[in-house]
Amino acid sequence: MTKQTLNFQAEVAQLLHLVTHSLYSNREIFLRELISNASDACDKLRFEALNNAALYEDAPNLEVRVALDKDARTLTITDNGIGLSQQEAIDNLGTIAKSGTREFMGKLSGEQKADAQLIGQFGVGFYSGFIVADKITVESRRAGSAASEGVRWVSGGTGDFEVETIDRPQRGTSVILHLREDAGDYLDAWTVKGIIGKYSDHISLPILMEKEEWKAGENDQPGAMVKTGNWEPVNQANALWARAKKDITTEQYQDFYKQIAFDAENPLAWSHNRVEGSTEYTQLLYIPGKAPSDLYMRDKVAGIKLYVKRVFIMDEAEALMPGYLRFVKGVVDSADLPLNVSRELLQESRDVKAIREGCTKRVLGMLEDLAKNDQPAAEGADGVTDVPSDEDKAKVGQYSRFYAEFGAVLKEGLTEDFANRDRIAKLLRYASTHSDTVNVSLADYVARMKDGQEAIYYITADNLAAAKSSPQLEVFRKKGIEVLLMTDRVDEWALNYLRDFDGKPLQSVAKGAVDLGKLQDEAEKKAAEEAAEAFKPVLAKLKEALKDKAEDVRVTTRLVDSPACLVVQDGGMSTQLARMLKQAGQKAPEIKPTLEVNAEHALVKKLDGSVNFHDLAHILFDQALLAEGGMPTDPAAYVKRVNALLV
Repeated sequence: MTKQTLNFQAEVAQLLHLVTHSLYSNREIFLRELISNASDACDKLRFEALNNAALYEDAPNLEVRVALDKDARTLTITDNGIGLSQQEAIDNLGTIAKSGTREFMGKLSGEQKADAQLIGQFGVGFYSGFIVADKITVESRRAGSAASEGVRWVSGGTGDFEVETIDRPQRGTSVILHLREDAGDYLDAWTVKGIIGKYSDHISLPILMEKEEWKAGENDQPGAMVKTGNWEPVNQANALWARAKKDITTEQYQDFYKQIAFDAENPLAWSHNRVEGSTEYTQLLYIPGKAPSDLYMRDKVAGIKLYVKRVFIMDEAEALMPGYLRFVKGVVDSADLPLNVSRELLQESRDVKAIREGCTKRVLGMLEDLAKNDQPAAEGADGVTDVPSDEDKAKVGQYSRFYAEFGAVLKEGLTEDFANRDRIAKLLRYASTHSDTVNVSLADYVARMKDGQEAIYYITADNLAAAKSSPQLEVFRKKGIEVLLMTDRVDEWALNYLRDFDGKPLQSVAKGAVDLGKLQDEAEKKAAEEAAEAFKPVLAKLKEALKDKAEDVRVTTRLVDSPACLVVQDGGMSTQLARMLKQAGQKAPEIKPTLEVNAEHALVKKLDGSVNFHDLAHILFDQALLAEGGMPTDPAAYVKRVNALLV
């Protein structure tokens, strides 16, 4: 191939237009992205060379070079990594296969269009070069291929690009940015070094720039900085996690997180530890402050970065972190795993199991620390309120932030992690009939249970308003008994795996017959029994009228103001969970709930002897279904019955 002109994929053309016209708030981000790509290329070479050392050719030392040419107005980033073949240049630089691209472009054209931090989040970092360049030239040769198989890719960031074959003796890639007139700052060596120090200091291979020195002018000419021909590293050139904690500043920890997580915000917490024993590894783990858009895509591969003896192995090692902690970002560097470890081998390794358990405990420990400091200051044994440290004060409110973003995902741990179920349960928070704010822990609830109360009561609903207005709560409100209000879709499923807490069983107020035990006095029990006995003839007629809808009909003491409600048998699937499964396209059993009626309610009393008994019975059932967020099987028939009675 000599030279050919190809068109960008349609999505790339749209993306380039947005990049060149919208991203100005933090233009220096382009250098971080291109250096990160260069580092990745070196990591890929190092990994492939584990099985083919010849790929190193005559240059075993991996590095990235940043060169400035003020006369030509170019900034060049060169790596001696894996490089690109001709077809890879066409595929990788002319198309985008990543599914998040459309969402990325949607965000750029919305309120966040000036936020260049979004660039890296969707794997399109190369195109950030067009923020400062009106033309980009890429010259590359794949490791192991002949010098005559080099490739040059050129584009002005519009609708097409040119590709041609070139001779390139050295392997790797050079990205040459032809800078715009307004991007002259990036030709200043001091400025470029500052950006590299800010964003790429942790890169574990040297980033080199040509050394400059001051040369005095002659014959009254001004002096100038001139290049010496010697290259020097401008970064620490060692992995951040491999350094001693005392040598790392808070800002460096935060900048490293932003680099690996593609996040503009600081993390809520982090933990940096070297673990020794039968399995040796270093972990640097972060709790983000904001949930990513794909958090609930369970089939998406997510995990932390895995290194073995500081050699990059894989980007998202899901075997190192359980699914319910998939929001955690960070790095694990193992001293025990083989360098050629694969995803399949990770699943079977005992060392990986130990690392996974250690990382899980470390993350739960961070969350426990955040939760502890989210509480008001505690009163000490001497009766004096403990004064929190400045560090602890800074953590107040952070667990609430975390839980608002990741609480629903954390609950999945009840179903996945039996060993840590008790620790997870202590971290859960809910709203309740005593608090609209989602800040009530199970321990808080147990601490203020009424004398004689034997169970932790809860209700699940689609939202807080539906939970608060549920008729099942009426008797609990009357007696001042707190009920937890659970509104996450995962709640009922997760609670199938948490039957008790601190020796107290968890009891849904919408399942089984209400039994308040010692909280209900003998007079109330006797009155309920007498009402049920007197109501038997009407119950029999109701059962017959609703035999196709209701499993049973019975008198209840749980209702105060409402005429009826629906419950399911204790331990059975709720109607809400069945609806959710159907909405998700999954099979769900047909549930025939029990209709409970309030024998003291005027509408229920009207049933006895009514000529409209059949219609009233069906209205009672459908209204109870509506009250819990369901929908009558025949809405038109329900409306017709109500209208007939109104007329």
